[in-house]
Amino acid sequence: MAQTGKSRQYRSTGKSEYRRSDSRSAYVAGNTVRKLNVVEEIHKPRKQELSHAVKKNRDKAVYMNLGYVLFLSASLLVAGIVLIGYIRLQSEITASVKHIAAMESTLNSLKVSNDEEYSRIESSVDLDEIRRIAITELGMTYPNQDQIVTIPDEGSDYVRQLADIDD
Repeated sequence: MAQTGKSRQYRSTGKSEYRRSDSRSAYVAGNTVRKLNVVEEIHKPRKQELSHAVKKNRDKAVYMNLGYVLFLSASLLVAGIVLIGYIRLQSEITASVKHIAAMESTLNSLKVSNDEEYSRIESSVDLDEIRRIAITELGMTYPNQDQIVTIPDEGSDYVRQLADIDD
């Protein structure tokens, strides 16, 4: 057997062994190679290579100066103010719609009440009784033919009197 430095060569079996200077790990070739520190290999964290984009994003995340932080803070503040204003406007619109609905309901009930009162008044008026009281108690009479003045209709809905009518 020949031995040189840290490596050893075997003649007939085809096995070779290499040991580093710290003698903790070894490389052994052959079918009877024992496995060194299997548990240690399983628990050892594997170092993964990061892509260029991930490295670039990490570098950007670390590099945030005061101006950038102030810009982000101001943007967040403006977005908050806009959203609060939007929610407030939505609330006001909802309140206005409810108020309008209540007013429409009140209007409808007042119209119904008004129509009922008008019908009651119309049905309670007796024109024959009014004529009897006017003629007998108040001494009123029907006008004579010479007391009636006819004004020509000019197609308008009303007549405007500009001067007194002579008898």
